Amino acid sequence: MKIATAAYPLDPLKSWSEYSEKLTDWVSRAAGQGAELLVFPEYGAMELSMLAGPEVAGDLEGCLHAVSARIADADDLHADLAARYKVHIVAASAPVFDEAVGERPANRARLFSPTGGRGVQDKQIMTRFERDPWDIAPGGPLQVFDTSLGKLAVLICYDSEFPLLGRAVSEAEMILVPSCTEALAGYWRVRIGSMARALEQQCVSVMSSLVGDAPWSPATDEGTGMGGVFGPPDIGFPATGVLAEGVLNQPGWTYAEVDLGKVAHVRADGGVLNWTHWQDQSGRDASSILTRLG
Repeated sequence: MKIATAAYPLDPLKSWSEYSEKLTDWVSRAAGQGAELLVFPEYGAMELSMLAGPEVAGDLEGCLHAVSARIADADDLHADLAARYKVHIVAASAPVFDEAVGERPANRARLFSPTGGRGVQDKQIMTRFERDPWDIAPGGPLQVFDTSLGKLAVLICYDSEFPLLGRAVSEAEMILVPSCTEALAGYWRVRIGSMARALEQQCVSVMSSLVGDAPWSPATDEGTGMGGVFGPPDIGFPATGVLAEGVLNQPGWTYAEVDLGKVAHVRADGGVLNWTHWQDQSGRDASSILTRLG
């Protein structure tokens, strides 16, 4: 299959039609290149807060409610585009108020299939900024989505930096990583996490990034990154593990051809068998012994 992963800039939208036109343009361009799976970044939905006006968009609490109020309409738009262009779409994540989560919003990515299927994945572990002052809540459990493209999982940004979360979705053949990072160091933390999860679980990981400046948004005012698609540096994959990468901070799609048959092969008979040998850590991962050397 062909994957498209986004380096996506936020725009100070003035109307719903501007958002609809922007999203349609992005989806149609990727579909026109033959992409079957499109991955948008973390907090790419924050541009919807501008539809409530710059004062609301510029308020940390107000922007949460403004975006959440638009998500149902945004989801219908994504579902329509997925069906129209016959693609799977991971929509840019958004703060969503959901009674099942609690009083505070979850950071939620949503998955749409071309046949009308919908799924959601909430972020599990919050960054320091998400905890305080933004007060975003950990959401629902991790999931693996069984799709016509294969088994997919989503680890949103910081979640990709935790190996046990990667192991929890080890049934997935692709781990999708929507990200939003302010600094170059943040981008590389998530990229290294994404590549490490691909190594450990012998799968493909797909990283998207929010890019550019949005001075009207105190939550997402700077974005650094690019799209990237990674695999285990093993049989059937590049020696570097990099299947494709974009250009730093240049908006647009990064494309990669992915054969999930290679994931099955490397898990069964790779040069190494990290996925199979994971359990060999059990009993050896207890607290280490502190040995003093003279």
